[in-house]
Amino acid sequence: MRFLGKEYDGEGITVAIVDSGIDKSDPRLAGAHIDGWRIELGATGHALLHPDYADTHGHGTEIAAAVLRTAPKVRIVAVKIMGDSLRTSAELMAAGIETAARNGAQIVTLSIGTPNMGKALLLRDCCGQAVERGSVVLAAGHPRGERAYPADLPETVGVASDPACSFERFFYFQPDRYPVKRYANLSDKILAHGREPSDDPDSPGRFRGSGLATAYMSGYAACLRQALPDLPAAGFIERLQMRACLPFPELGYA
Repeated sequence: MRFLGKEYDGEGITVAIVDSGIDKSDPRLAGAHIDGWRIELGATGHALLHPDYADTHGHGTEIAAAVLRTAPKVRIVAVKIMGDSLRTSAELMAAGIETAARNGAQIVTLSIGTPNMGKALLLRDCCGQAVERGSVVLAAGHPRGERAYPADLPETVGVASDPACSFERFFYFQPDRYPVKRYANLSDKILAHGREPSDDPDSPGRFRGSGLATAYMSGYAACLRQALPDLPAAGFIERLQMRACLPFPELGYA
């Protein structure tokens, strides 16, 4: 990524992928520095860490490959909280975010979320603690524009997607300019590219939505963190929003 006249590739930055694990044998990840854990909740609700983070579904591996497309030199940490069914809980998401932040991840990415407002406070607490530790949490918005957490928390960078959004540009929808009543799925979020890569420049790849868009944005965030290593997390989030374009309602993202 080019920023202030220099190119950045994420070197020296750790990106934690809170997802279904990672398959290190995937050829798209060749040469990448990857480690991590699998998290389970014990009978007392405490997080238990295990060294096995192998991806048996493929979702987390796809996210890792997308992160590396935009930041090829980052260190990837897999935080596995899902199995084959891709089901998890807000408690495991919170444990994953906290584990990533405690272990020095500057960028924490979740291409998942929950619509359960009752879990919002739990997730907000752990995201707030992550920001205090210097981590930036990026989370995918709901694909149908409904509320989803942690994407809709003020401590995170929520990411939405639209089939018309190009790869090289992304947009930030300010809530004061784009009220929730009119832009419910976009207000206070960054709108980013959500398509698979395509070899044909005239034919875009399959649209995968906000999950893949969050992975791409995490790569951009890693490069920006490399460029601005001393900026506090809260200020870094503001700088990421400033780097995004401010769209006009005429673009039709409603």
